Amino acid sequence: MLKVENLNQYYGQSHILHNISFDAPDKQCTCIIGRNGVGKTTLLKSIMGQVAAKADALCYDNTDLRKLRADKRAYAGIAYVPQGRQIFPLLTVEDNLRIGLPVYQKRTGTRTTHIPDMVYELFPVLADMKHRRGGDLSGGQQQQLAIGRALVLNPSLLILDEPTEGIQPNIVAEITRVIRRLNEEWGLTVLVVEQKLHLIRALADNFVLLERGSCVAQGRGDELTPELIQTYLSV
Repeated sequence: MLKVENLNQYYGQSHILHNISFDAPDKQCTCIIGRNGVGKTTLLKSIMGQVAAKADALCYDNTDLRKLRADKRAYAGIAYVPQGRQIFPLLTVEDNLRIGLPVYQKRTGTRTTHIPDMVYELFPVLADMKHRRGGDLSGGQQQQLAIGRALVLNPSLLILDEPTEGIQPNIVAEITRVIRRLNEEWGLTVLVVEQKLHLIRALADNFVLLERGSCVAQGRGDELTPELIQTYLSV
């Protein structure tokens, strides 16, 4: 389980996140939701150690993440797909995937240089295009590549920042199915920032609702009421 307790984050003199506390249960999907600019991405970056934050507790699988540098958190079993994908456009699909192999080797105790079969099983298009450059893929295919690269790490916690932003509907549907499958068949814990209400409904076992850097509601997915949606999500 990921446990966040009283997390605060500052940019200079600006207090961005205010005493954020929540748990992300094992083998479930927890959605971080809220309008643009409420601190969702900053929260994920704080969990990953990419921005400085203070917390009474920030733990995953009995590991105190506050004591780990950002580059070491992957070895604790956490994979992160940031907003904007951040693949390497001049590398081939296969070489993008291979970047995660050193972490995979250490976490599994193997010396294999083979891309895990599950990546190509979940995203067959990556196998078909493994010799093409990442920059030549469509936006949706690049997102699949970014998720596949994260899965190469052999994570137990997958963190996704708006994985369906700006991609075509058929791949949105495919990514949604993959996330549910990762929960239900592969036993991964998923923490995802998402804004599309129908996807939140499809994915969220649990939700955490942010407004102006504070957590204003949280609970099971079926507890996301019309009143909360109207107050905090409607444009």
